[in-house]
Amino acid sequence: MAIEDHYGRDQESVSELEAPIAWRGGVTAGFIATVATSLVILPTNASMFSETIAGMYGLEGMFFVGLIAHLVHGTLFGLIFAAVLSDPGLIYITNWISKTVLAGLIFALTLAIVGTGFLLPVWTQFVGLTSPPEIPWITFPLLGWHALYGLVLGLLFPFLEEW
Repeated sequence: MAIEDHYGRDQESVSELEAPIAWRGGVTAGFIATVATSLVILPTNASMFSETIAGMYGLEGMFFVGLIAHLVHGTLFGLIFAAVLSDPGLIYITNWISKTVLAGLIFALTLAIVGTGFLLPVWTQFVGLTSPPEIPWITFPLLGWHALYGLVLGLLFPFLEEW
């Protein structure tokens, strides 16, 4: 029996425990969200890519390494977002755009606070970055960039999850 969700999409009646991970939708939404975020960061803080992100890999000063690493990170976190939403208790969140956007924002701000605010400074100190960020490294631009990522991720994912 087909069930129609909030967007008018037909969905099979599948047990919540059998829900597959929408990995292609997560990867695609994560990549697009990272591109959007990168386009906002580039004009205001391009050194973020060349210094901090490239520095995470001991390649400080290499802009394209930082940009590619940022795109890879955001794409992989899109996949993780898809995996989280495949949890039986969360599987139907994508039936409502507002809930998916909220989930994207919560996910992205959690990444900002935990990942960038605490783990990134520790990691960059460990690899010997010349000027590692202080712990906690949480700024308004950082929160804004991650909020944009979460907003785009949450907006796109429901439309791409079956793709």
